[in-house]
Amino acid sequence: MGKSYHFTHVSDSEDCGVIFYDRKTGREVLRIPFTKDARIGRVNHLRLDLEDSLGKNALGEILYQFWDGERRLADRRGRAFFAAKKYGEDKSPEDLYTILNLPAFDWKGTENPRVPYSDGLIYCLHARGFTKHASSGVKYRGTFAGVTEKIPYLKELGVTTVEFQPICEFIEKPSASRNVAGGNDSLKTEGPKLNYWGYVQAFYYAPKEAYAAKDPVTECKEMIRSLHEAGMEAVFQFYFPKEFNPMEIPEILRFWVEEYHVDGFHLIGEALPSEWIARDPALSDTKIWYYQFDCEQIYGKRGIPCRKNLGLIRDDFMYEGRRFLKGDENLVPAIAYQLRTVPATMAKINYLSTYWGFTMMDMVSYDFKHNEPNGEENHDGTDYNCSWNCGEEGVSRKKKILSLRMTQLKNAFCLLFFAQGTPRIFMGDEFGNSQKGNNNPYCQDNEVTWLNWKLKDKNQELLEFFKTLTELRRANPVLRPGEEAKGMDSISCGYPDFSLHGETAWRPQFENYSRQLGALYCGLYREKDLGIAPWQYRSKGKSAQNEFLYLGMNAHWEPHKLGLPRLPKGKKWVLFFETSENGASREAVQDAVMLAPKTMALYVSKDVEISEEIPGIEADERMDGELHKIS
Repeated sequence: MGKSYHFTHVSDSEDCGVIFYDRKTGREVLRIPFTKDARIGRVNHLRLDLEDSLGKNALGEILYQFWDGERRLADRRGRAFFAAKKYGEDKSPEDLYTILNLPAFDWKGTENPRVPYSDGLIYCLHARGFTKHASSGVKYRGTFAGVTEKIPYLKELGVTTVEFQPICEFIEKPSASRNVAGGNDSLKTEGPKLNYWGYVQAFYYAPKEAYAAKDPVTECKEMIRSLHEAGMEAVFQFYFPKEFNPMEIPEILRFWVEEYHVDGFHLIGEALPSEWIARDPALSDTKIWYYQFDCEQIYGKRGIPCRKNLGLIRDDFMYEGRRFLKGDENLVPAIAYQLRTVPATMAKINYLSTYWGFTMMDMVSYDFKHNEPNGEENHDGTDYNCSWNCGEEGVSRKKKILSLRMTQLKNAFCLLFFAQGTPRIFMGDEFGNSQKGNNNPYCQDNEVTWLNWKLKDKNQELLEFFKTLTELRRANPVLRPGEEAKGMDSISCGYPDFSLHGETAWRPQFENYSRQLGALYCGLYREKDLGIAPWQYRSKGKSAQNEFLYLGMNAHWEPHKLGLPRLPKGKKWVLFFETSENGASREAVQDAVMLAPKTMALYVSKDVEISEEIPGIEADERMDGELHKIS
C-alpha cells in the first residue's frame, strides 16, 4: 500500500475537487471530485493513494490545484508552491500550484539556542532585500541561501536573534486593485502595485518560492539550521488581517515550530488572540512578540515562568528616544523610564528604527518623508517621524553636517544599548543604510530597499562603534539584567544597582527644559561577605575593573556639566569613549564632567594602583583622564 494523501477544501459549492498536473509539461493528468459523503459543513475531504493512479516515480513531479465551479484555486494549506509567473508579475491564486511531495530534511541534531532576552541582540531583515544588491557578494542574491552566506557577518556583529519580515508565500502583485497593509497604515492602491513587504493574507504553511534559489522548503530549513549551528535564533513575522480566522493562528505557529524549528514569532495585526497563543502549551518555549499581553489572564495562579518567552514590542522607545536625541524638551523623565524599565512578566524590546519609517541614517538626514517614488503623491506613510536632518535635507557633503550626523547615530546606539531591555535594529542601521528618505517603501523592490553593502566601508567608523557597544554589553552583565533594576542599595554595598544624576551627582533634573542626564550602572559582585549574604548586582562573574559604568548624555545644543558620583577609595573615573569630535571633559576631574553639545560619553571605574587592561581600551594608554582609544 502506498502513501495516503489527505486534501481539504472549504467551499460553498458542491462542484469542486482536485486537479493534478505534470510539473514538467503543465499538462493536466488527473481530476477527482469531492463527494457529498466526505463533506462536513463547508469542508470537503478527500483521501487518496495516488501511486495506483499516477505511479510511484511520477509523484515527485506532480502539482495540484482545486477547482471550485469555474475557478481554479491554490491550496491555502499547501506546504510549498510552484509559481507559473515570475516574482513581480501580475498574479492571482490560480497562478500558484501546490507541490505534492516534499523532500526529507536532516536537522543534524541541531537544537534551538533559546537565548535569554537579557542576552539578546535582534537584527530585523527582509529575506530578499538583505542580499539582493550586487554589493552583497553572495552567490544567490535575494534568497534564503544568501542570508545563510551572511551568517558569519551577523555573528561578528554580536547578533543573537534574526527577525524576518514575512517569508510565507503571498501574491506580491495582485491582478486587481486591493488594499495593502504595511506598518501602522492601511494604504489604498489604485491599481496593481508590487507588495514588496508581504503584509497581506498569505499562504501561511509554505515559504515563499521567490525567496529561494532552488527548493524553498529545503533552503529555508538549511538557513534556520545554519543559524542554530551559529547559536542564533530565527524569529518570523506573521501578519494576520482582520478577516482571517483567529482560531487557526495557533495551529499555523505550531506547524512552523514543529516542521521548521522556528524559535519565535512577531505577531502583526489588530486584536489578535495573543492570550490564546501565549497559553498554548506547545508554544510555551517559543518566543512570542506582540504589542500587548494580558499576563494576569495568561499566567493566572501559575505564576511567571522562569524563562520568559513573551516579548512586548511597541513604538514608545522609538518615538521618545528620537525626540530626546533631537533635543525636544520634557523628555528626560521618559528617557529615565525607558533606561530602567523591564517588565516582570515579559521582555521589553527596544528599537529606534524598523521596517517602516525612517532608517536610523534617514532619521538624522531628513526632516520630511520623501515617498514620491511610491506613486501616491507623497500622501502615504506617516508624517510623525521625530527626525532631524542636522541642518540640511538629504544627502550632504558638508563636513560639519556629516560629523553631526555621525555623532547623532552614535548617540542613538548608546541609548539603545544602555537601556535595560533587548536591543533591536533594522538591517544596515549598523553601517548607515539609507532609503533616500522613503519612510514607507512597501512597493519598492529596488535599490531603495536593497541593502547597499558598500556602506560598510564608507561608514566603517559607525560600524566599529556599533561592535564596540555589543562587546561592552556582552562583557558587562549589569547592562543586560534579567529583571528591572531596583534603583536602591539592596545589597548594602554603598551604591544602588542603577541611579540617575544631573549637574550634581545623585540629583537628576526632570524640569521640562532639561536635556541632560547621567546614568550610573553598578556592577559590584563578590561571593563571600564575612558570613553575611553575598553581594550580587551582576548576574555572573567576579568583580572586575568595570564595576561602575557612567553614561553621560547631553542632547542639548549647548555644553552641560554632569555630576560624577564619588567612587570607593582606590578607584577613579576614566573616559572610555565619547561620541562627538568636540570632546567631553578630558581633565582628571572626579566629581563632574563637562559634555559638549549633542554628546554622550561613557566613563568607567579603574583601580588606581592596577594598570590592567580594560576590555576595549589599549593597555598602554595612560589612565589620567585622557581620551582612550577603542580597540
